[in-house]
Amino acid sequence: MGEILVLVDHVDGQIRKPALELLTLARRIGEPSAVVLGAGPAAADIAAKAGEYGAAKVYVADGAEFADYLVVPKVDALTQVAEAAGAAAVLVTSSGEGKEIAARTALRLGSGIITDAVDLQAGDSGPVATQSVFAASFQVNSRVSTGTPVITVKPNATSPEAAPAAGAVEQVEVQFSATATGTRVVSRTPRVSTGRPELTEAAIVVSGGRGVGAADGFGVVEELADALGAAVGASRAAVDAGWYPHTNQVGQTGKQVSPQLYVANGISGAIQHRAGMQTSKTIVAVNKDPEAPIFDLVDFGVVGDLFAVLPQLTAEVKARKG
Repeated sequence: MGEILVLVDHVDGQIRKPALELLTLARRIGEPSAVVLGAGPAAADIAAKAGEYGAAKVYVADGAEFADYLVVPKVDALTQVAEAAGAAAVLVTSSGEGKEIAARTALRLGSGIITDAVDLQAGDSGPVATQSVFAASFQVNSRVSTGTPVITVKPNATSPEAAPAAGAVEQVEVQFSATATGTRVVSRTPRVSTGRPELTEAAIVVSGGRGVGAADGFGVVEELADALGAAVGASRAAVDAGWYPHTNQVGQTGKQVSPQLYVANGISGAIQHRAGMQTSKTIVAVNKDPEAPIFDLVDFGVVGDLFAVLPQLTAEVKARKG
């Protein structure tokens, strides 16, 4: 079995859930190895966690370049590790930064790239990735035919499953390229925490659309989300109206999510929105228009006023949680 490199996302010294999902998927197609970049003193703990989820090796590289500059230092490191290890594939989380790192790495390796995969399986000629295409109207199976496959995978593509492995740490000395210091990070502004999960990584997303009527209408959406431990999303119509922040927009021009459960409230189901959430495992919609297009793709639909339905649902969730 070939060595499958997984670029590990981490924040505040903690490995992020999508990285554990990638390690789980990597076991299907080869022997997982983790790549941990710029973690500083937390690298040992991150490496140990990666080992718990199947990483036989953990390549660790540190340096100020990873924090002080944009993606090129990470591309330098990932490319060098992939070449030295003779990797059979490289897996990266399908985030904005992840896709840029993956594209640049594929170019350096002279390889093909697949983005936004929602599943991975072993194939006779390399890993086979499942993608949703044409605004998530179809699913296709794809594989890279040239070079080392570089694949970005959407969060929530699978559930993380522990499978303890050696997790042997190998320190890597990265030779940074001349372009690594081309774009410096001059400041950072922390996002104000809502206490809710990050939208693209959440297992449950509760969204509101034009049907909430006003910014205040998102109160019932937020109450249900908090009862479920979910993230809050919004349609483009709601965002454009100024009712909810643009960072919470779900859709083709917003964020693409693929949670285990997606609850759409007062959202008609235009193609722009469907493209951002149609790969959700279970979809529930609440809309008072029985002809709303959203009902064409749901697993469960409720025809009714969201201001009557959601409070009842929130109360039931809280009652069952005890």
